[in-house]
Amino acid sequence: MGKLRVLSKLGDSTTVWEEEAAEAVREAERIFNEERARGSTAFRVRPDAPAERIEEFDPKAEHIVMVPRVAGG
Repeated sequence: MGKLRVLSKLGDSTTVWEEEAAEAVREAERIFNEERARGSTAFRVRPDAPAERIEEFDPKAEHIVMVPRVAGG
């Protein structure tokens, strides 16, 4: 089972999918691409390993975290 967490100023939202459930995978990929278009950065998170930045949706990833672009001043 995969999990996509999208962090935002309102908290975070989670989308989960089973790799065999094509519709759920498409929805998670749509959200991933929408957030990337907004400037978010995506990381694949694994236990006992550093987070890995990814550019494309991976339906086999167990956990993806999307972090919004942060503007400083």
